[in-house]
Amino acid sequence: MTNASLAHSIPNALRHPGVIALIVAGVTIAAMLIVDHGPWSRAKTQPAHVAMFATTGEAARAAGAMVLPTDPKSPIEPQRPKTSPTVNPVTP
Repeated sequence: MTNASLAHSIPNALRHPGVIALIVAGVTIAAMLIVDHGPWSRAKTQPAHVAMFATTGEAARAAGAMVLPTDPKSPIEPQRPKTSPTVNPVTP
């Protein structure tokens, strides 16, 4: 095989769908490894006064805020539409 035919066959081989899929998969895996294992994804330690409260409610109560539940239903919510009776009720 001469250099001219080798130089002509490489671009043709790179256009094959299987080779394109392998290149895309390799780039994707490399990107995932960089994003997941980079220095920015390390666990960040918190100071003691922040880590003392496990939930937002506990932190709010410690700051002196009142934590009240929300209203269960909005006053502007429409009523549930009436449903028609079943046409063929199943009787055992």
